[in-house]
Amino acid sequence: MRQGRYPFIIGFLAIPVVLYAVFVIGPYVQAFQIALTKWNGYKAPEYVGLKNFRDLFEDEAFTSALWHHLWILITLPLATLVIALFFSFLLNVGGGAGKSGTMRGVRFSGFYKVIFFLPQVLAVAILGVLFQAVYRPNESGMLNGLLAKVGVAPVQFLNDPKLALWSIIGVVVWQGVGFYVVLFSAGMSSIPKDVFEAAAIDGAGRFTLFFRVTLPLLWDTLQVGWIYLGIAAFDMFAIVQVLSVDQGGPDNSTTVVALEIYRQVFRYSELGYASAMGVVLFFMTLTFAALTLRVTRRERIEF
Repeated sequence: MRQGRYPFIIGFLAIPVVLYAVFVIGPYVQAFQIALTKWNGYKAPEYVGLKNFRDLFEDEAFTSALWHHLWILITLPLATLVIALFFSFLLNVGGGAGKSGTMRGVRFSGFYKVIFFLPQVLAVAILGVLFQAVYRPNESGMLNGLLAKVGVAPVQFLNDPKLALWSIIGVVVWQGVGFYVVLFSAGMSSIPKDVFEAAAIDGAGRFTLFFRVTLPLLWDTLQVGWIYLGIAAFDMFAIVQVLSVDQGGPDNSTTVVALEIYRQVFRYSELGYASAMGVVLFFMTLTFAALTLRVTRRERIEF
């Protein structure tokens, strides 16, 4: 049996490893190579060394995109996780102890979980159309219609460069909260109810239950959620493409690196320059994941 184990394992691993090498590692290596060239996709590529990388940091649209990623990286995970944790706590233990002494969520918590998760199943195109109606810049828009009833002038959610990025981040938070509510609810359901009940018997209120019991025991799930959202913050292509004015506007106020790559390839046929952007994005994502794992690492609590 032992003699046949390694061929058995290698047999199962060989095909996935080959597929991964061909379809993931291979394109990355090719992108690094193309990033060192000037290439329009038709003529033979011309080697230019690191020129594309030097040009990147003199490109106003690219540097704007980097700043937008920084803001998204801070606000998107923070807002999504805080809201999701709050709702998860309410839906799972926020209702206090029942007659039998068992901790439970607020009434109709199962129904609320379904409602919170619904935005997650919407395609990005539908989300874009939906929020174009919500953010419409006149009184026919949902938000401006409500503001008009209380005498407030229409707000240019997507047309004002100072508001456009935050409006789009708000949509992503709205869509993502439901998934993390379900993720954290699953994490909370794995914590023995005895832990919450013992804390409640000792006089812990909801505030103490949340910060001193729930949060430390959910730390690993929280860490995973933070990394997922951080990686999502480096993407944002689809929602910006669909929802923003003039694809990344107004005045590049909502552009992101993935959108700049798209522009360089499909508008300007600058494949070498676009690959250099892709390489920078790759290292940013890798650095973020490694730093997050390192900074948030802590001793695991067994229960």
